[in-house]
Amino acid sequence: MRILVIERDREVALKILAYFEARGHQLDTIGDGIAGLHFAASNGYDAVILDWMLPRMEGPEVLRRLRLNHGVSVPVVMLAAKVALSDKIIAFRSGADDYVTKPFELPELEVRLEALVSRTEGRVTRRRLLIGELTLDLSTLEATRAGKRLHLYPACRKLLEALMRASPAAVTRRQLEHTLWGDDLPDGDLLRSQMSSLRRSIDGPFEEKMIQTLPRVGYRLIPPSRPMPPRGREAL
Repeated sequence: MRILVIERDREVALKILAYFEARGHQLDTIGDGIAGLHFAASNGYDAVILDWMLPRMEGPEVLRRLRLNHGVSVPVVMLAAKVALSDKIIAFRSGADDYVTKPFELPELEVRLEALVSRTEGRVTRRRLLIGELTLDLSTLEATRAGKRLHLYPACRKLLEALMRASPAAVTRRQLEHTLWGDDLPDGDLLRSQMSSLRRSIDGPFEEKMIQTLPRVGYRLIPPSRPMPPRGREAL
């Protein structure tokens, strides 16, 4: 799972990060409500772990705006030291999918998230990936940048989805090749040709370029003139 952790307590965030990364999950961590709202709305996470007591904007308000203003249906688990029924009602009415009281056990948090994500993937929902001004609708397979519809061949669309899901981290050439062809790799450097086609669609008409080549590594996608979300330990 790709998970956003919005948690003000550095120690709690570190414990969540270490536990989930050790089990193969990918995490971003943010300790601020307003910044957390921005990244939750912009980066196509599989799930969000949301603390109630956040600086600048508390968890329930972050969640209300995420649901109402941005239309994001990502599964959200609210964390809180509050145990009163009235507080749980506030969380669920704000749009929480689950509520976990502090202190909690990390294995329980993991299985709760897995159950929520599994149910979400089993529903027909409108899901979007959004990086800066670039959008990929996973339901309609339509891509736009700055409101302009982009024409993408199926292979390019697969590459774009992989880059957007990882953004701003790099995706290796081997990972991208596996995305297109699995273990049955074609002869020659067909990935370079597909990436050139993707670049023409994504960056060709625009002054600022979003796709970067990392020599001997792979590629990454970054938003133009926008701050990138912190990833993993760098955010703490």
